[in-house]
Amino acid sequence: MQRWKEPLVAVVFILAISVLQASSQVDRIVIAAGTHEDHALQAISSEPDAQKKLPMYEEFVQKFSSNAQATAYGNWQLAQAYQASGDLQKALDYGDKALTSSPHNLDILVSQTSVAQQAKNNAKVMDYAAKGGEVCHSIAKQPKPDAMSDEDFVRKVADERAAVQGNCEFLETTGFNVITAENDPKSRMAEIEKFTAAYPESQFGAQVSNYAMYTLGPGQLNDQARLVSFGEKTLASDPNNLPALLLLGNYYGDAGNAAKAVSYAQKAIEVAKPDAPDADKARKLSAGAAHNTIGWAYLKQDKSTAAIPELKTAATLVKGQDEQQYARALYGLGFAYGKLNKLTEAREVLTEAVKIQGPLQAMSQDLLTKVNSARAKGK
Repeated sequence: MQRWKEPLVAVVFILAISVLQASSQVDRIVIAAGTHEDHALQAISSEPDAQKKLPMYEEFVQKFSSNAQATAYGNWQLAQAYQASGDLQKALDYGDKALTSSPHNLDILVSQTSVAQQAKNNAKVMDYAAKGGEVCHSIAKQPKPDAMSDEDFVRKVADERAAVQGNCEFLETTGFNVITAENDPKSRMAEIEKFTAAYPESQFGAQVSNYAMYTLGPGQLNDQARLVSFGEKTLASDPNNLPALLLLGNYYGDAGNAAKAVSYAQKAIEVAKPDAPDADKARKLSAGAAHNTIGWAYLKQDKSTAAIPELKTAATLVKGQDEQQYARALYGLGFAYGKLNKLTEAREVLTEAVKIQGPLQAMSQDLLTKVNSARAKGK
């Protein structure tokens, strides 16, 4: 069984309480030395029997209910005691009471996160992580005291951020892990929205954006409006986000906005750099998909000549890596060659396309039949 240990609580003069709370956006529990609260805590600490401490803390919280510092500390102790005994629901309940009294206390938020993880309550984990993000970012947003110089204020903020960095990183990482472990698309998207609001400059920002676009896309929530909105928002903060560029290029291509489709796809190719010596499979596939988007945008504008080099490049980049992108490029080439009456070239690519199982196989076969018929008539 886990042993319950009481965390240290600062015992200082009463003056320090107001000074500390005024100088920081992060709550700290401070019990003034020599007060009735201090004497009561000393009596509890001297009790060797952990079970007997529970009613003593209950009494402590009731007796000093008008003192937010005391009630926060007492309820936090009860939360940790119940966590140690395995009663995780009571631990969460008492910890939430502690947060009511000290809502910006990162130590309690971290403690509650650990309890929620142990209870496998991901909704609560994300709630605590999101609240922690708000607290962590509030440090930089605090107003500068009139009597403080700019230099001293910058140093003060840096010191306060450094003091809580470990807690902030733990809460941010824990929140991200909830997103990656979530199987339900609706719940995952709700968690993503909480996370992005709490951590607008997260180290996991790119991954979270990718999860959001996947979650909102086909096969998941299939919410095109929110998908495009999230993609645009992602690019506003990260203009080189490759998944967002590909998403929007493909979306605008399907929507018939060729100019936007080509613009996003060309930017994606610039970011992917498929011809660079260090270009890996993922970058080449991304570039191939972007060239496909451009080629199809040109086809919809009846610009077959312009479409062909784009689709040929797409086919080269995705061949053997992504069958459906390869089939899309081949069908597009067959269509473009057919429009230009280059029937031999059309037959060649379509003969390859009909071998690939998928949504374009039947369409490729139908187009190949028409091309073969046209070739026969031409003879």
